[in-house]
Amino acid sequence: MSRPISTTARIVRIVLAAGRYSAMAIGALALVTGAAQAAGPARFAWVSYSGSDGATVPAGSYRNPILAGYHPDPSIVRVGADYYLVNSTFSWFPGIPVFHSRDLVHWRQIGNAIDRPGQLDFTGRAMSEGVFAPAINYHAGRFFIVNTCVKCGGNFVITATNPAGPWSDPVFLPSVEGIDPSLYFDTDGKAWLVNNRAPVGGSKYDGHRSLWIEQFDPVALRMLGHPRMIVDGGVDLAAKPVWIEGPHIYRIEDTYYLLAAEGDTGVNHSEVVFRAKSVEGPYVPAPRDINPVLTQRDQPVGRPNPVSATGHADLVQLPDGRWWAVFLGTRPYAQDYYNIGRETFLLPVDWSSGWPVILPKGQGVPRVARAPLPSMPTSSTPLTGSYSVRTDFTGPQLGREWMTMRGAPYRLGGGELLLDPLADGIGDFGKPAFVARRQEHAVARVSTEVRFTPGEGEMAGLAAVQNDAYFLTIALTRHDGKTFVRVARRAGKDDPRTGVTVAERAVAVSGPVRFRISANGGRYDLAYAVGKDWVTLAPGVDATNLSTDKAGGFVGTMIGPFAQGAR
Repeated sequence: MSRPISTTARIVRIVLAAGRYSAMAIGALALVTGAAQAAGPARFAWVSYSGSDGATVPAGSYRNPILAGYHPDPSIVRVGADYYLVNSTFSWFPGIPVFHSRDLVHWRQIGNAIDRPGQLDFTGRAMSEGVFAPAINYHAGRFFIVNTCVKCGGNFVITATNPAGPWSDPVFLPSVEGIDPSLYFDTDGKAWLVNNRAPVGGSKYDGHRSLWIEQFDPVALRMLGHPRMIVDGGVDLAAKPVWIEGPHIYRIEDTYYLLAAEGDTGVNHSEVVFRAKSVEGPYVPAPRDINPVLTQRDQPVGRPNPVSATGHADLVQLPDGRWWAVFLGTRPYAQDYYNIGRETFLLPVDWSSGWPVILPKGQGVPRVARAPLPSMPTSSTPLTGSYSVRTDFTGPQLGREWMTMRGAPYRLGGGELLLDPLADGIGDFGKPAFVARRQEHAVARVSTEVRFTPGEGEMAGLAAVQNDAYFLTIALTRHDGKTFVRVARRAGKDDPRTGVTVAERAVAVSGPVRFRISANGGRYDLAYAVGKDWVTLAPGVDATNLSTDKAGGFVGTMIGPFAQGAR
């Protein structure tokens, strides 16, 4: 709970949290309260999030997606009765969340595989660069994640004995070109890495890629050479398929199955399958009446409650022999507009044809389906469905779901989140003072409370961010000698670094200010409260600038407190 405190006490708490000054310095600072207050951090007491996604599902059923909001490129592994899943996070830090479940439906985040600044450096990276498509495996008492850090080192492997961490520093694999590596451990003890690389002779058209396999040493964590191309282009090279990627290999008796995404990650996304009698091929695609084994591109435009862009699947076998698939998909609110990113879905796998079919052709992804296992809910905040959660910054560290852009700084102290108004703002392609969580619902409400006395050109408040060039903010700021609440929208690099002003109002502030962003599909209401009553300063703001369709990239909207200084 927040409570009024004196100016001197606030300064002392800020200085103590910084941990850089002596008691004598604290006393001196207390004598210049006005200057210290203006130069101090924005102090956030709490953040509240609520999202609506329909009524509770019937007993014995589950809701798709199983991980709502920005949780793309899922990879899964079972160890005994435990299931572990990872997702891409690109240039958000900490990265590569690790989730645990015992029923495939209720998940709890237990760690982040990239949680130390020294593991990877995202400085200067676009928000949709960084870590692409991690793949998780377990072998001989060790967990492995192979991954690509785009423009920050290339392909690498990290390991852990506990999936919650700590994970090792990356061991880079410089000889492996391309993206989306995954490991396969065969019954003869050999390990193989399969990934997307350039085809032999180079690409013949835009999007022409191929899948390669190469033996991997899981002890020395190095490649053993002699890579071999096993798929050129996709299922049918004559049709010029694009972006074959996200491969995984499974062995069923004496047959190897190769599952991969094809068609790019938009509305034409799909999952296709090949098989071979040797792990090195030759791989033969499933017949046309089978492939693709998952897609939504054959669904009618304008259908109600659509799921789109399905693909990038991974399979897991249950102890009773059944197989299930996790995969990404999107939930557009209009046309192909979705702000919350690509999400993780779950469906059973049908092997009756001799091939792993995730969804028969012509069928839509069910939003509610029969659960695979007896329900085993977790004690953590739900990751799908309707829920509300409030974060009070009283602990020694932020929850695992909170992230920053490229590893930006923040502090916790005195039960508050402290954000210094740095020169780097959200629109400066740097490391802004912005701490955010995923928007996981098309209909959502996020609010916070902040104490802040802005200097000229400084601001602090609440932001909804797709990337550096596409965001919405509502903030307390000061210009021309007056204090304002300002709503801004940025819809491209040509807009000002702080966005175009949508609305602003002069305010007199002597205590905390609350801010609220209410999302409803492609329209957001932005409101503030200086006293008891909320004032909607900017109703129905066009938030399609937060959609992937307009902002581009592979991420989803992140919402949270921010502060930034003048330039």
